[in-house]
Amino acid sequence: MGCLDEGHFHVELENGVTIGCAELGLEEEANTAAIEDAVKVLLQGLGEDINREGLKKTPLRVAKALRQGTRGYSQKVKDIVQGALFPEAGLDNKIGHAGGAGGLVIVRDLDLFSYCESCLLPFQVKCHVGYVPSGQRVVGLSKLSRVSDVFAKRLQEPQRLADEICLALHQGIKPAGVAIILQCTHIHFPDIESVFLDSNHQGSIKILVSSGSGVFENQKADVWVDFFSLLKFRGIDVEKVHFRGSSDLCWCPSRSSLSAKASSKFGPVNAGMITAVASILESLGEDPLRKELVGSPSRFIKWLMNFQNCNLEMKLNGFLCGGMMNSLNSNGEVNLSDKQICSELNLPFWSQCEHHLLPFHGVVHIGYLMYEGFNPIGKSLLQSIVHFYGFKLQVQERLTRQIAETISPLLGGDVIVVVEANHTCMISRGIEKFGSNTATIAVLGRFSTDPSARAMFLQSIPSASSAG
Repeated sequence: MGCLDEGHFHVELENGVTIGCAELGLEEEANTAAIEDAVKVLLQGLGEDINREGLKKTPLRVAKALRQGTRGYSQKVKDIVQGALFPEAGLDNKIGHAGGAGGLVIVRDLDLFSYCESCLLPFQVKCHVGYVPSGQRVVGLSKLSRVSDVFAKRLQEPQRLADEICLALHQGIKPAGVAIILQCTHIHFPDIESVFLDSNHQGSIKILVSSGSGVFENQKADVWVDFFSLLKFRGIDVEKVHFRGSSDLCWCPSRSSLSAKASSKFGPVNAGMITAVASILESLGEDPLRKELVGSPSRFIKWLMNFQNCNLEMKLNGFLCGGMMNSLNSNGEVNLSDKQICSELNLPFWSQCEHHLLPFHGVVHIGYLMYEGFNPIGKSLLQSIVHFYGFKLQVQERLTRQIAETISPLLGGDVIVVVEANHTCMISRGIEKFGSNTATIAVLGRFSTDPSARAMFLQSIPSASSAG
């Protein structure tokens, strides 16, 4: 990027064409507007009112998040690496400072996120980069992270991501070799029907992939042993690492046979919604006809339809107010003797943020006061209520309140609900707060006036819940 005489900036594209910042601005505005229009189609396809308060700005928020999350398409590696190469005497042709072999440089635990090209959902990456300097050249360590991020901020799959980072660094630094290890974690959302049948559903799928060049090209080279030895405290099982070409890494849950069988229950996918997703891909700089992306819009829509706005009938099996009536004394007052705090902890949930159309998931903890003669409802019904409100476009605060208000009459009125969740939007919109967790609380009845009861329940929540 350089400065023209008029004080404007210009950009030279890869094909040699030079365009001004005004043109770039107009193109970005047009792409953003196209994404907004497409998001409106998706929301209407879910049966939502795009003019309701919580959704008015959702199309713009989604457009900004997607453009931020795929900014790698407009970035060049050479612009990052050039100017960050530094001469270092004593490093030449694989010879280290001490005169023998060595000089391995590793940067560990780079937190990245990317979008899965198969289903268009985000996935998290823990990236470890190593290289052996050569030609008396070393690179600024921060550039290893920035180069990795360029390729992560595109529609990806793990092995290609590893290979692209490896190749770009090898070409940019010209070292004796480059090694890449990626620990990838993909959210595994159940569909709304199967979640009631599989209480042990795993919320994520993990995979380890690698890529190597130069002295790392041989998977059995001694230098790999050195590399893995320096990663031994990162929870990496060497036996589970996939090397390039070792197997078909079809890791996306949307491509599994079980997922295909479950999604078929939705029937034909709305053609207008598929077209809308294809237009989003084009606006981001992708080709919807690329073979890896041909089925992606359809898979994304089938997943999104789990959160359509429909009025499902909640069958509470006659429990409504039954427990409360059993706890009334002859004067119609609640008998507070022999009260006991009961709880159901770590009820899993999955949901979709209505502000950015990004997933969030975690656990729900429910506490209530049980009185003599009170017959509590079963865990399965509480889990069903949690799922009922989870499978909607949501915000966590509303989800917490809705669960509390629904179960309150079933559990005698004295209820406390805590929701702990991990939000994809906290890592995929430029904020990148990896590992952050949000907790919300709703209290009704005596829990709202009795601090000791609240404290007793809150202390019973596991310190390391399964929200992650």
